[in-house]
Amino acid sequence: MYMRRSLCEKGLRAKERLQSFLCNGSRSFAVPASSSPESPPILPPFDYEPRPYNGMSADEIFQKRKSFLGPSLFHYYQKPLNIVEGKMQYLFDDSGRRYLDAFAGIVTVSCGHCHPDIVNAVVEQTKLLQHTTTIYLHHAIVEFAEALASKMPGNLKVVYFVNSGTEANELAMMMARLYSGNLSMIALRNAYHGGSAGTIGLTALNTWKYPLPQGEIHHVVNPDPYRGVFGSDAALYAKELQDHIDYGTPGKIAGFIAETIQGVGGAVELAPGYLKLVYDIVRKAGGVCIADEVQSGFGRTGSHYWGFETQGVIPDIVTMAKGIGNGLPLGAVVTTPEIAQVMAQKIQFNTFGGNPVCSAGGLAVLKVLDKEKRQIHCADVGSHLIERLRSLQKNHEIIGDVRGQGLMVGIELVTDREKKTPAKVETGVLFEKLKDLGVLVGKGGLHGNVFRIKPPMCFTKADADFLVDALDYAISGM
Repeated sequence: MYMRRSLCEKGLRAKERLQSFLCNGSRSFAVPASSSPESPPILPPFDYEPRPYNGMSADEIFQKRKSFLGPSLFHYYQKPLNIVEGKMQYLFDDSGRRYLDAFAGIVTVSCGHCHPDIVNAVVEQTKLLQHTTTIYLHHAIVEFAEALASKMPGNLKVVYFVNSGTEANELAMMMARLYSGNLSMIALRNAYHGGSAGTIGLTALNTWKYPLPQGEIHHVVNPDPYRGVFGSDAALYAKELQDHIDYGTPGKIAGFIAETIQGVGGAVELAPGYLKLVYDIVRKAGGVCIADEVQSGFGRTGSHYWGFETQGVIPDIVTMAKGIGNGLPLGAVVTTPEIAQVMAQKIQFNTFGGNPVCSAGGLAVLKVLDKEKRQIHCADVGSHLIERLRSLQKNHEIIGDVRGQGLMVGIELVTDREKKTPAKVETGVLFEKLKDLGVLVGKGGLHGNVFRIKPPMCFTKADADFLVDALDYAISGM
């Protein structure tokens, strides 16, 4: 069976190379996917041959995982995929089959799987010095911090390096409380900010929350233009937040945290103008404003480098992770010198924060994003993708909403457009069908009925066409 699949894959790759040759040998030339839902679309050609895989079988890995790893782990698909190799926007399983990665390791692979510039930076630094801490001097951490600070607006110039988005949000919350002298934190419903004992309080999706003390954390109505009680009226959502401060807190708060586009919540954009109104309210109540850029940062929205810039605001603290390292365990908090000063009251230290290898890799990410003009690319390809998806929406009633910016896109599936009833079962069926067609997407939202399309930023228009045609084919076949 393995040999048969391998031969089939070789034949398919040969066909893809022939198509590429017929298109003047250009890897960037888009081979149009089938416009007819009667035949499945074909992946765009890609000139790369994965290595033969001789490791453990998927079944053996799955059994060992159940025996030795925590029972809280979950997996995608009825038969979990054994992914063994990645190159740019594509992944390969143990049989050598190629998949279009439209989820980027949960919005983490920004530049592309195994991007040569980043791999080289990591390898070269590893050869010299794999680890030391900030108790010694090292050029990598300051070079990276300076480059990152240069990307920030206003007086956001002081950088703290950590290992994840959860750690970044924990640190930001502590900064807000120390600087303001207040305890109450405000977050949005439908938000995700981490799963640690502290950030689980900020998170507002019951699927991710254990029954533990939440601390002084309050959640206000989510300014969701699609499902929100006030539609796109930012002023009414802002008034609700003011009411909550007046009636549900001591009147003074530590801070407010929000994603500009909610990730785990299902690529939900905030009502236009919401953050500008809310930031003013929060600051008058003694709090600081925190922007969670873990998923929306680094040019992914296309129009701006940071998601908060789409709302015309400058936060007091910005948290980031995921795309900052293209897969490295890396996160950061950037704030003003005034707020940073409160952390000097005691020792603030992170063993792996600013690790030389992660710093070298993170700096390489920033350079690649600039060199390859990925922000402009996200705007161009993202607008093409959204336009095609909205055209598809006209043909399929199950597509209730298409939203997002750049390459941070959500497709919400419903069984009734008027009632906006979540299409839970249908989403699961389509999820499997897309995988069978060679497309890997994410799922989000409280009911898991939103496809999260957030691929590596090297994702092309040909990839976008293939994804839309595959979705069309899958829906048409239901």
